[in-house]
Amino acid sequence: MSASKVSATAAVVAVTAWVGLSGAAPAGASDEWGINGTFATSANGDWAKINERYENQPSVRSTWTVSTSCTSPTDCAGTVSSDEGWTAPIYTTNGLWYVKRVVPQWRFCADGTPIEGLETHKLYPVGADAHVDLASTEYTGESITVGASGSCGRNQWPVIRMPFYMKRL
Repeated sequence: MSASKVSATAAVVAVTAWVGLSGAAPAGASDEWGINGTFATSANGDWAKINERYENQPSVRSTWTVSTSCTSPTDCAGTVSSDEGWTAPIYTTNGLWYVKRVVPQWRFCADGTPIEGLETHKLYPVGADAHVDLASTEYTGESITVGASGSCGRNQWPVIRMPFYMKRL
């Protein structure tokens, strides 16, 4: 067999092995990287901002049941079910977890017209030292709800931001 055939055969074997291994996830990968379980959550209204101005809002406490599946540490998706009666998708991007849902009748204009908001929770695992800790069962971040620009006759998106915390029960 010529040297070129040997190197070509070796290249094919190497590429085949690499493709075969790169598509296979290690056993238990989804449990290792995902968020799964029941969590107590809190959005702290004492530190809420409305359009970047501090203004107290009601705090929101709820219990979430989270179920995710991952193909890698940076590619996870799943579902969150809240004891408030809603269900929303959860996914990862750039090391952060996101939960997004539409809130019908989020706010009311002066004339009573309801507007909906898009609520986004951005989370990351945090340790006791307040630094990122991928092994932690506690998460912190921010809850942001945004309404449509032009709602209630104002050419501005109404935005409420609150610190967010989540801990496994």
